[in-house]
Amino acid sequence: MRVLIVEDEKTVGEVFRDFVAGLGHQPIVTTTAESALEKLWSERPDTILLDVRLPGMSGLEFLGRPSVRDSGIPVVAVSGVASEDQARECLGLGAFDFISKPVSLDRLRSVLSFLEPFARSRQRVDGPRGLLRRPAPRVAVDFPVRIVPGNGTVWTGTCLQLSATGMRVRSQVALKAGLTARLTFTPPGGGAPIDVGAIAVRRDPEATAFWFLDLPSHESQRLRALVDQLLQ
Repeated sequence: MRVLIVEDEKTVGEVFRDFVAGLGHQPIVTTTAESALEKLWSERPDTILLDVRLPGMSGLEFLGRPSVRDSGIPVVAVSGVASEDQARECLGLGAFDFISKPVSLDRLRSVLSFLEPFARSRQRVDGPRGLLRRPAPRVAVDFPVRIVPGNGTVWTGTCLQLSATGMRVRSQVALKAGLTARLTFTPPGGGAPIDVGAIAVRRDPEATAFWFLDLPSHESQRLRALVDQLLQ
């Protein structure tokens, strides 16, 4: 799993780098949010470890950028002046989790371990992350989605963006990052409904971004063709 570490304190960044590498992941280290924005597309990380207090653009400003929100990449926010209000603000801007400094490495290990299988599932659809490539094309849409989490509750939502690897869904209930659910929907143009397991990786004030987890290859190809067609 490729982990983008955004940390301006050199010593702390080195600790995160060595720890992430020791877990078998590939760390990518940068010291500013501005540089991290560039690496979203050049490096295509699976997860971002983000210091909230950075020189120049802050971590909060980074979280609020549309390019970050639309990427669907889960962000773990880290802060040395953690407060309940700051944690709430980070989570409200779409952070997957919030960890205060000094960071518990056991807590960080647990978060990365939780995200790893979902990153691998996305890689199977999206291709190897080691290649420099553009993100999966996505298109603006408007169709209903049935959302069923593990407890069996049935919610309805509206898909706002669709790609072959996931979707952004607006719903009447707050869908927190980390939620796993079955999503059922009929793509634009009709055809058989698609039922897929998914995990919510980001939430912002408008919608929740889901990664697909067990989408069959033929359905992935179907969505790719549909997205390409709608983008023409």
